[in-house]
Amino acid sequence: MTTRYRVEYALKTHRRDQFIEWIKGLLAVPFVLYSQPHGAFDKQSMSDLSQTREEAHRRYSEILRDVEVMIDDHIAHQNDAENPFPSKLKLLVPSIGPFFTRLPLEAAFKYQDRKRYISSRRFVSPSFNDVRLILNSAQMMAVTTYGTLQLATFDGDVTLYEDGESLEPTSPIIPRLLDLLRKNVKIGIVTAAGYTTADKYYARLHGLLDVLANTAELTPSQKQSLIIMGGEANYLFEFSPSSPHLLSPVPREEWLTPEMAAWDERDITQVLDVAETALRDCIRTLNLPAVLMRKDRAVGIIPDPPETRIPRESLEETVLVVQKTLELSTAGRDRRVPFCAFNGGRDVFVDIGDKSWGVTVCQRWFGRRSLPGKSGGSGAIKGDNTLHVGDQFLSAGANDFRARSVGTTAWIASPAETVDLLDELAGLMEKKMS
Repeated sequence: MTTRYRVEYALKTHRRDQFIEWIKGLLAVPFVLYSQPHGAFDKQSMSDLSQTREEAHRRYSEILRDVEVMIDDHIAHQNDAENPFPSKLKLLVPSIGPFFTRLPLEAAFKYQDRKRYISSRRFVSPSFNDVRLILNSAQMMAVTTYGTLQLATFDGDVTLYEDGESLEPTSPIIPRLLDLLRKNVKIGIVTAAGYTTADKYYARLHGLLDVLANTAELTPSQKQSLIIMGGEANYLFEFSPSSPHLLSPVPREEWLTPEMAAWDERDITQVLDVAETALRDCIRTLNLPAVLMRKDRAVGIIPDPPETRIPRESLEETVLVVQKTLELSTAGRDRRVPFCAFNGGRDVFVDIGDKSWGVTVCQRWFGRRSLPGKSGGSGAIKGDNTLHVGDQFLSAGANDFRARSVGTTAWIASPAETVDLLDELAGLMEKKMS
């Protein structure tokens, strides 16, 4: 499901990012004061338009600089365990979470203003997407300026390839992922697709895997720096050039975190049973053209026949009904096993775990394999050295949103935006190395 549709049907428990909306509201004030839309009709001189643009740019920059200072204060509060008082930012935006790095918002705004001409607009105020992209740029600057990017994780659908499609050999994303590997950045593809066999992941990622197997530009060690984490956090595959489908499954006992290893199978079964009942009720109540699919670590509904498109409103309703049913159930209240209910665009699934656990597994997997003396070599790659890129960041029900708790994130809306983001990241990394 595209970001546009998810935003359109957001509810109170499934809403747009409050932090972005708050910044958008701050930027609306100078827009109203300085935009001067009448200039389009009264033949305002070019010098006057330039002056208006410069004043809007100055005020937008000042506001984002002030927000930047508040984020620094918030980081100081979150790092001071003995301080019982919330930060100013926490008081203004109660839903705000932890920050792993500073965010150079003023510099990021100036970069995006040169691309999007935000200060030049007289009828359209700074939008949700403008602020989202400014935050993305600020995060790219932060992970390359204040530290070193060691791990990049990616969602699959809508991030690396279009919804329901595959990563084809002609995709412009592939050379950019290879460039990250060449720079010794580890890559984890953390997807909700829950396949137990390598052939199905190969079908979705064959363009990348084939190029990776045949390229002479990467060392064997760099090629091994790609893993696939499927079903949110349930199936791990590592690149294997000798395997028929270039991927080899990793037994769970080799990668489960201690917390995940403690999840009781009886609790997992209970969560999935409750979810299954709720899904069956939705099929009946909403008259959905769908059938139930049960897996060992997930349960969901898929369209029947397969080419049927279930209305997006029905998919959203199903996600929220199942989410709330699980939260109110004994299995959900006990919180012994985390779960994630999400809209996959054509289906709805409930997975055991979520992408915060999937990214955590990637951090630990590569961290344990780091050379002695390197950051994270004793256990895991840290959150400030991790970047997760995905398209679902809409609070409850959005599976990429959970990754915010374990690392830095970038919110994209299409594979084309992922290409732009990776180009921006590459430029910043090259600038730092030079």
